[in-house]
Amino acid sequence: MENFFENINFEQELFGAGKVLISEPFLPDPNFNRSVILLVEHNKEGTIGFVLNRPSDLMITDVIDEFPNSKIPVFLGGPVGLDQLFYMHTAGNLITGSKEILPGLFWGGNFEQIKLLIESGEITSNGIRFFVGYSGWSEHQLAEEVKERSWIVSKLKTHEIMSDSSSFWEDALKGMGKEFKVFAQFPEDPSLN
Repeated sequence: MENFFENINFEQELFGAGKVLISEPFLPDPNFNRSVILLVEHNKEGTIGFVLNRPSDLMITDVIDEFPNSKIPVFLGGPVGLDQLFYMHTAGNLITGSKEILPGLFWGGNFEQIKLLIESGEITSNGIRFFVGYSGWSEHQLAEEVKERSWIVSKLKTHEIMSDSSSFWEDALKGMGKEFKVFAQFPEDPSLN
């Protein structure tokens, strides 16, 4: 059982692009407390994902000069690479260089095309999500954290990922069935229970 996660093919199936990590209720790391993370890449070097439920106080126009005037929020994707901007969108083949993560959900692509489509109104805040920083794990690190029960591995649909829910973490757990609904009810500070 020690080498259960050592098989990269098994890990790819478990942690591949499009999978979602839901933090257990009492994960002590403030970067990931009650977070939902969409994984976008997993290979021999490690895993990359973005926290879906950490909006910042910034709009994209606060982050990028000369960006089309739009009220599109920027999310905190994770604690790594905070000087980098990433994005996922539903514009599909309109953006060259995009990588499909889930049916109808794409990561990256030509930034100038993104700007033009936002300026023309073809992409609205419902169709794109910007992230400053990302979440990353080295080879087998995520597998170890799953074995320690820090994360629940799940799936969400594109419309769920792009939703603006203020209770994203709770909704993701409730969507997994009765046994996880109880987790969603746990108070953030158990001493207040």
